[in-house]
Amino acid sequence: MTAQDLVQQSGLGERKWRRRSLWALLLLIPLTLAVEAYDSVKALLADNDLFARRVAWGQSVHFGGSDWKLTDLRGAFGMANLPPDSVPVLADFSVKVGDPDLQKLWLGCKVMLIDAAGRRWAPTSAVTLKAPGDVQTCTSAIFSGAKSGDTLNLRETFLVPKDVTKTIRPAVGLASERPHFLLFQLEKD
Repeated sequence: MTAQDLVQQSGLGERKWRRRSLWALLLLIPLTLAVEAYDSVKALLADNDLFARRVAWGQSVHFGGSDWKLTDLRGAFGMANLPPDSVPVLADFSVKVGDPDLQKLWLGCKVMLIDAAGRRWAPTSAVTLKAPGDVQTCTSAIFSGAKSGDTLNLRETFLVPKDVTKTIRPAVGLASERPHFLLFQLEKD
């Protein structure tokens, strides 16, 4: 075997491995992108309320280890010192505790109002209305020490534009149930 034959043979081996490497890249690049995207998609689904589970007025539904029921949604009209064309809205819920580990199941509790256009409003502390002593917010109920079978009365206060009061619906999202959330329908729906 001459030196020229050795050079030619090594060139064939090198081309063979180069071809294999290119084929491997066709497999590895999409696989790498999928692995990197997985964490982003997982974070998106875990942190957002994306899929509504509709609940009829007066219906109780099991969610986050407890039975949730919307008991009242009303505006508190005629209050002074509010921004023009805004209305405080009160959303009241009755929740029968099933699993008492609320700190785990209700973590990231988010009560919101959603209008027909999909806009969302979070509770506000800008409006303070006197509530009965046994009424709590979603966040304070997490640390209430409630036991299985207890019924919690929850109230959240919102400040919304007057023009959306006819189309808003209360919703509840919990970290243990995300990306699903409850969307309560009103009587007339």
